[in-house]
Order: sequence, then C-alpha cells, then structure tokens
Amino acid sequence: MCYDVTSGLKALIKYAKHRHDHPDYIRSLEKQLEKWLTTMQAYYYVSGYAHPQLMVFTNEKPNEAQFFNWGLIPYWTKDLVQAKQLANQTLNARAETIFEKPAFRNSAKYKRCLVYLDGFYEYHHANNKTYPFLISNKNEEPMAMAGLWDEWIDKDSGEIFKTVSIVTTKANTLMGKIHNNPKLEEPRMPVILPKEKQDEWLMPFENENDQQKLLNLLVPNDSHLLTFHTVQKLKGKGALGNVPQTTQIYNYEDLDKELKAIKTDLEK
Repeated sequence: MCYDVTSGLKALIKYAKHRHDHPDYIRSLEKQLEKWLTTMQAYYYVSGYAHPQLMVFTNEKPNEAQFFNWGLIPYWTKDLVQAKQLANQTLNARAETIFEKPAFRNSAKYKRCLVYLDGFYEYHHANNKTYPFLISNKNEEPMAMAGLWDEWIDKDSGEIFKTVSIVTTKANTLMGKIHNNPKLEEPRMPVILPKEKQDEWLMPFENENDQQKLLNLLVPNDSHLLTFHTVQKLKGKGALGNVPQTTQIYNYEDLDKELKAIKTDLEK
C-alpha cells in the first residue's frame, strides 16, 4: 500500500454522518467539527511521511470525531528521536502480525479506531514506469479503514502525541492488478470495513477469542465496491500538489490497453 491519501475538508461532516444518522447526533458532531473546519487543511493529496492529521473514531470515544497524526508512536517510546523514527515505520500495520509486533500489539487489543478517508492512491507498474491511481468507494461513501492508535507523552516537553496506523491486508482482485510492484512479496490494500462491521472493530478486548474475532474482520473487501482511475503525477516535476485537480482523471495513452484489460477482468 502506498502512503498517500485524499481527504477533502468538506467531507468531514459527511464522515461524521456515516457513523450514525440520528439528527441529534449529527447536530452534536457538526458543532464539534466547526472548529476543525476553520483550522484544518484539506488533503487532496498528502504523503504519509508528512504525518497529516486524519479523522478517527476510537474504541474509547466511538462517537466523537478526533484528529490523530498518521504514523503510530507507541506509548513505550523513549524519546523524540525514536518517536520520529517509529512514526515513519508505522504508517501501516500488517493485519497478520498486529498482535505480535511490539509497536502494535497493545493497540491491537486496547486502542483500535476507524480512519475515515475519501480514498487512497496506489502506484501501478507498467512499461518501465509507474502510474498513480486513485481508489475510492463506488457509492461515493467515505472509506472507514481499520486503524490502531496510541498516545505517547514526551517526557522532556510534556507534549502529548496521539497517532494512528492504518491496517493493511492482502489485496482483493482489483488491487492485485493495480498494486503490482515487483519488489513486493505480494500486493496489499487497506482494510476497508463495511458499515455493519465497523462497531465490531471497536469492541472491547477481553480474551483470546476476541483476538480471533478481530482478525476475522481484517480481510479485503469486494473489488466491485470500489472504483478507480489514473491521476496526474503525484510527486516530482509536473506534480500538481495538494489541490483538488490532483484527484481528477488523467489519461495515459500508453496505459489504455492495460486499463481496459483490468476492467474486463473485473466484469467476468
């Protein structure tokens, strides 16, 4: 999975409504989000290594929108130097090992969250080049991704860091065709949780049976629920940067045949 995402500022209210649709709840969240709407930057394209703030709903406050920096810093981190190193290494957490890896195992049990995004970018390798794709939900609903979070306090400054990692799993059929980096062992994708499974991901952890229940949620979603298109270069010379136009369709003539083949395979 690439460390690039899109999250429009106007989508924050839409994300909040996706959690629950009761009018009183929506009004409460709209009021809560007013301050964020005036201070937060919109992300049409942002690299995870910039550690942007992502909207999350945690197991401790499942109905309250919060904003955590991307790149998990475990509670046991020694100092700021180690914190910066770890944040770059923990943008994603492999579903298969979240209960084993020291950086994630405590969060996997006690600090889980939903990360709400419009979509994510991934690179496709062909013709000795890489082509950026934007993947999103076909129904235009926000993606609720399985996340892990933690809280670390810098002992020197007293500053509290709340951070998050996005859980990934093996790619579905679509992402297997897009995320085809030959240097990787296998194609991956974020765990996108359907609405009926989101609260299960936030359930209390009490025993080993709960561990298996949580792992059972961390599977690739149906390819037919997703839509995709190529976009202009995301990095380097000619890249548009963090602007709305970055999310728009950009056609590469030398990729036309391959795109048609991907679409045909998905229709079978």
